[in-house]
Amino acid sequence: MSLTDLLATEPGRLAARALAGLAVFAVFLLASAVVRAALRRLAEATDADRGQVLRLAGRATGATLVLVGLVSGLGTAGVDVGALIAGLGLTGFAIGFALRDALSNLLAGALILFYRPFRPDDRIKVAGFDGRVREIDLRYTVLEAEDRSVLIPNSMLFTNPITVDVSARRVS
Repeated sequence: MSLTDLLATEPGRLAARALAGLAVFAVFLLASAVVRAALRRLAEATDADRGQVLRLAGRATGATLVLVGLVSGLGTAGVDVGALIAGLGLTGFAIGFALRDALSNLLAGALILFYRPFRPDDRIKVAGFDGRVREIDLRYTVLEAEDRSVLIPNSMLFTNPITVDVSARRVS
């Protein structure tokens, strides 16, 4: 039996579509690994703050490529993915709505780390809080005052005016 005869049968056609679907998924999986590795290397070559943002971008991009590859591979294999895509869209909307504050803080933190309107050891005032910046995280910025530490959500820093006291900047 030749390959053409084997592919002419229904099980042969199903096997060929399944292999094509696996090949599509494998390409997306490889692309995900390449993008993540490239962004990881780029993150190691930059400073710590921007490196943290690049590592986050690498993980998000890698996960997105794997998800798109899975859906594309299933579609290539002959599976009707219309309902799956609609379900993923609704699930994404529900998760995004439920986590909107956390995602807002995460994105604001990434932008703060990338654009650096202030740095650790700067003295800032924002929304009634005043202190020296001790740490900038993806979710919170820690201000240190005389007798307390205040964790300010990054979305608050991103949406309120910030006063940076450049005269209080410590010389390194």
